[in-house]
Amino acid sequence: MQQLNPEQQAAVEHLGSPLLVLAGAGSGKTRVITHKIAWLIRDAGYRPYHITAITFTNKAAKEMKSRVAETLRNDETEGLTVATFHRLGLNIIRQESKALGFKSGFTIFDAQDSNHILKELAHRGTTENDEEEEEYNKQAKWLISKWKNDLILPEQAMELAETTDDLKIAKLYKKYQRQLKAYNAVDFDDLIMLPVLLFRQYPDIKEKWDNRTRYLLVDEYQDTNACQYELVKQLTGVRGELTVVGDDDQSIYAWRGAKPENINQLKIDFPRLRVVKLEQNYRSTERILKAANHLIANNPHLIEKALWSSLGEGEKIRIIPCRTVEHECEKVVSEMMSIHFRESKKWNNFAILYRSNHQSRLLERYLRQNHIDYKITGGTSFFEHAEIKDMLAYMRLIVNPNDDAAFLRVINTPKRGIGVATLEKLGDYANQRGICMFHASTEVGFNSIASTQAKQRFAYFHDWIEELTRDTLHTSPQQIVLKIINDTNYEDWLRNNAKTPNAAKRSISNIMELVDWVRNLHDEGNGKQEMVDIVSHMTLVDRMERNAEEEELEAVTLMTLHSAKGLEFPCVFMIGVEEDILPHQNSIDDESGIEEERRLAYVGITRAKQRLFISYAKTRSRYGESISCDPSRFLDELPEEHIEWDDKRVVDPQEEEETAQAYLSDLQRFLDD
Repeated sequence: MQQLNPEQQAAVEHLGSPLLVLAGAGSGKTRVITHKIAWLIRDAGYRPYHITAITFTNKAAKEMKSRVAETLRNDETEGLTVATFHRLGLNIIRQESKALGFKSGFTIFDAQDSNHILKELAHRGTTENDEEEEEYNKQAKWLISKWKNDLILPEQAMELAETTDDLKIAKLYKKYQRQLKAYNAVDFDDLIMLPVLLFRQYPDIKEKWDNRTRYLLVDEYQDTNACQYELVKQLTGVRGELTVVGDDDQSIYAWRGAKPENINQLKIDFPRLRVVKLEQNYRSTERILKAANHLIANNPHLIEKALWSSLGEGEKIRIIPCRTVEHECEKVVSEMMSIHFRESKKWNNFAILYRSNHQSRLLERYLRQNHIDYKITGGTSFFEHAEIKDMLAYMRLIVNPNDDAAFLRVINTPKRGIGVATLEKLGDYANQRGICMFHASTEVGFNSIASTQAKQRFAYFHDWIEELTRDTLHTSPQQIVLKIINDTNYEDWLRNNAKTPNAAKRSISNIMELVDWVRNLHDEGNGKQEMVDIVSHMTLVDRMERNAEEEELEAVTLMTLHSAKGLEFPCVFMIGVEEDILPHQNSIDDESGIEEERRLAYVGITRAKQRLFISYAKTRSRYGESISCDPSRFLDELPEEHIEWDDKRVVDPQEEEETAQAYLSDLQRFLDD
């Protein structure tokens, strides 16, 4: 335990009552969790099989597993569960599917699958106002997700509905759940809600999982919603063997259902709760931390904490007022170039953070004009594009006709005239027969209840997929994908359904990139990579893993403040720190909203290790008009002794000369190369 400070060590070695580790930004919370897992196994006598650690993202779970593996031998971790909430919920549902009324091989619907069903169910028969219909569908999806996160079932939602629209959506919620059951499917919210309902209904099953989970650890606890907190309580049971690690000052996901008040609720539900505060920050200088402490002190706290550092005082935080957004981009890029040339800092030392994605567009132009490499983190993943999901679903169905999720995605993509009611009948029939929907679609039993047109369309689709499956034995995978595209006239369908011609071009370009990727995988396997291998590879590999080399690029990072949580950079620029942007205009009239926006600003500040620059524009162009902007109220909440305003700053002539000379030297090296 030599690597731990006294507070971290106390958290690791605590047993006998539930523990809340209130871990400030950069205070080593992951180190505490991984060391505690090792200590429980080696020193406290827990079997790894009885320990479960939960976090929120696959990336965090992977990092935690990696760190535990560095501390313990393989045989010491056998049976240890380190998973996201959703992965744990999925494991529970799989093992208890019979009690929940699902047949084996149930499908998980992603957001697009769910949206498609809701859109079909909610279609109100009007095409006069597509935007209004789209907005209604978004509201329905959000509200149903919120109800699930709050453990509210359809009947309760109907009772609680205060408006006509809410009542309509509550009824839609009931239809949606019935439809999911007919498809033998669950959505992502169900992965948490169903285990909670299962444990409530079946005490014997809950007891089984209680006995399995003798010690529970939860990371990023401040991000839990009501449903996740209930699952934590259920798995903890009467023993109270629980450690949660979190920071109420970094709770920035209320819009996803996170409830920072769950930290306060712990003290109520677990009266013997012990609290350990981690306040030593290993990331930032003292000035940055004092500014962050001063800002966040304006939020209410049940448990006070103040970050401190032994890394020295550091430079003052620079506040950069700018005339316009264009001027702001110029100033930010100029300041980065100055540091880059003067101190030979690599571009990957810099991060530019903003409240909303649209703020990056103009900035990108200025970076390109100055030949500065950059990468945008948190953009749309390659796999999230609808056209990529469609093609992968076709490929999945070809190699595995039992994949009901793939079948449902492509049976009407492009449109084949098969309605929701017919698919619901097919889902019910397949459930009764205990077979997949693909095979059920041509059985005599289903044909007896389907229309003549539906029978013909299903038969054509069935024969076509089987033909493609046979083709995989003697045709290269890329040719199979091209055949799918051609046989379905998929490119024409994209052009006809895209919002703009450019959007259609981008989608078609993505499809061609997928074909190239399939070709490369096949070639790299010396022609031995079969379709099934390629589908497995693509299913497991996300966009980040395919381009892992991007992590090593010498490039400036651009990202939203939400995406920046958990990261750190030597030099950080927070741009657009104005009223109506940070805090966001939707939060101005809501005190809890302002508190969350303040936490978001706090997260941005604490990403900086050595230098922090905060900028804002005095005017912005909105709908073609120039409007005046006020600096964010959060700037007034920063301590004057630790900040420096650029319009009051006297620049040292020697510093200017050094910057100019460094620029010329760097330019000369570039020309010499």
